[in-house]
Amino acid sequence: MDIIGTRIVFSGSGGQGVITAAIILAEAAVIHEGLNAVQTQSYGPEARGGATRADIIISKHPVRHPKVINPHQLVCLTQEAYNKFSHIVRPGGILITDSGLVKSAKKVDARQVELPIYAKVMEKIGKPIVFNICMLGAFVEITGIVRGESVIKVLSEKIPSGFIDLNKKAFKLGSELVRQNI
Repeated sequence: MDIIGTRIVFSGSGGQGVITAAIILAEAAVIHEGLNAVQTQSYGPEARGGATRADIIISKHPVRHPKVINPHQLVCLTQEAYNKFSHIVRPGGILITDSGLVKSAKKVDARQVELPIYAKVMEKIGKPIVFNICMLGAFVEITGIVRGESVIKVLSEKIPSGFIDLNKKAFKLGSELVRQNI
């Protein structure tokens, strides 16, 4: 992490939990890693189905501007998000997409990681509600931006008790998906 921090964008559509995943990541960084973080969000006028974007900056230093311009890491969970945001990932950055939901073109100046996140969630868990947490598990495994245990702690603090095990399972599934495919 440099003085400006690591800049991240999660993008998808309303209802996928992109903003929730961003909040969980930022809280894991601040509360359990002792880092500074800021998280902002924007979404279309529709509550569900509209384009959604969450920006996260994680840094050892104070964050002076909350908006991400050229992210180090970009996650696109829908084709619309990919079409709209794939060009903003910085050269040398990481672009993560769901291989079943996004048809991506090769971007030579960024490392592209395509994973069947949604398909694996439906196959192994059967509940799309944890798609975002599985994505977060994959993201943390790829980037190492925070420890997985830090995210699990935030999940345990934020998620209703009846859903904690389901979310932990989804997070672990995302990590395993990366280890099996990369």
